Amino acid sequence: MVRRAHRALARRAFADARTRNISFGLLFLIVAVLQPAAYRQTYPTLADRMAFAESFGTNRSVMLFYGKPRDLLTVEGYTAWRVGGILALFAAVWGVMAAVRALRAEEDAGRQELVLAAAVGRRQAFLSALAGVAGGIVVLWLAILAGLVMGGLAVPGSAFLALVTVSPAVVFAAAGAAVCQLADSRRLATALGLGLVSVAFVVRVVADTDDRPALRWASPLGWTEEMRAFADPRPAVLLLPAVLAALLVAVAAAALARRDIGRGMLSSRDARAPRTRLLGSAPGQALRAEAGVLAAWAAGLWIFALVIGVVSSSISAAGISEELRRQLEAFGGLSIVTPRGYLSLTFLFFVLAVCLFACAQVTAARHEEADGRLETLLALPLGRARWLAGRLALAVAAAAMLGLGSGVAAWAGAASQSAGVGLAGMLAAGANCVPAAVLFLGIAALGFAVLPRSSATIAYGAVSAAFVWELFGAVAGAPDWTLQVSPFHHIGFVPAQSFRPLAAAVMAAVGLAAAGAALWRFRRRDLVGA
Repeated sequence: MVRRAHRALARRAFADARTRNISFGLLFLIVAVLQPAAYRQTYPTLADRMAFAESFGTNRSVMLFYGKPRDLLTVEGYTAWRVGGILALFAAVWGVMAAVRALRAEEDAGRQELVLAAAVGRRQAFLSALAGVAGGIVVLWLAILAGLVMGGLAVPGSAFLALVTVSPAVVFAAAGAAVCQLADSRRLATALGLGLVSVAFVVRVVADTDDRPALRWASPLGWTEEMRAFADPRPAVLLLPAVLAALLVAVAAAALARRDIGRGMLSSRDARAPRTRLLGSAPGQALRAEAGVLAAWAAGLWIFALVIGVVSSSISAAGISEELRRQLEAFGGLSIVTPRGYLSLTFLFFVLAVCLFACAQVTAARHEEADGRLETLLALPLGRARWLAGRLALAVAAAAMLGLGSGVAAWAGAASQSAGVGLAGMLAAGANCVPAAVLFLGIAALGFAVLPRSSATIAYGAVSAAFVWELFGAVAGAPDWTLQVSPFHHIGFVPAQSFRPLAAAVMAAVGLAAAGAALWRFRRRDLVGA
């Protein structure tokens, strides 16, 4: 009986995460398939690869994203660097999100109390939820393995690289389980977990860019580099994430036994004196609720932009093959060997981040509805359209602040190195983030109004699909007319290129039209719970 209940709870936790697992699995599969193909096509000869290794292998601006490479002369070594470098970070984020969804979200929604009312103990429910998370990690591992094998890499090495890449998911899922015991809400648990990911990433960046190899051992993201897949593999290093994850799970289980369900070990707002600041209007209430999240996004983006600006002058023209030059020409003659060109190219990722932030705001609005808080607000003299319009206006204003602030931070970093990049150009680069954010915000809002339970999937799926297709479609040899489908294809590389006012106006107009349709539809549908 107990075993059947354990299996049933684990299956339910795994099934509840199917959308997230499928989305991340497809992303990992696509990246793993395309990286070997891109390397073979861009650097076909040994001379090209040696030049690439000499130029990019020690470049701080490149190590910022992917870490320290071990072997750039082979397809396997390059793939391990690119796949293990960027997907390990995505795996860490996935781990936090998965654990918080399986544990804290169940308590916030009141479903955990119903489970514990049956013949199921706290420890059993806790372990069952983590078993469901473990199933998702297996899905990610299989996706990476399949992609690497499809890319022409050997199965044994691919299996080890896939294991290396998902190891941060194991660590940060356990860390997410631990912070779920501290936090008294899903949002706080997510913020704390992602904060740990940010700290680990910063430690890894400092270790790589400042040439401090010993510091790399202080970060789970640094451990993935020390495992050295396809280049002197060190499988024994896998013990580190396994041991740390086990310790974190043990701590989380012990803390779970000492707190009330639905409460956290940190002091709850319910125990504090009431504060009514910003509660006089719906937009003010939304700003108060999202202030912590906005501060976290701003700190992360602006610090990263500052670092990008600092390293923008360190890239060299040596080692850029003719094939890579040809591909860069497809972007309108963009050159990444100048600070302006490098910043212009990397700011495409800031556009992606601001778009994801906009989608997160719609997801937060959906959480208000699913948790029943929206019913309380709408019981006041507050119209539905007015409430949603206020949330969308707040999202646009915050997106503009994040984009412009990132531009200023990048300019400050570049100015500290006398890189010759003007403030006006970087402000334009920051403003370049806003039209795409408005577009995807409108799409996300329309998904929320029409299919509320699938709104997060629609929002994040649209952004991810458009960005991945733009990033890897050209490498895969896709026809130009298919690339035109992605909004990212129409975003100018500012400041190296001119701002594209027509494309920006079209994206903003489509986003506003979608938002208008969302307001009309939201007024006419019933509120939908979790």
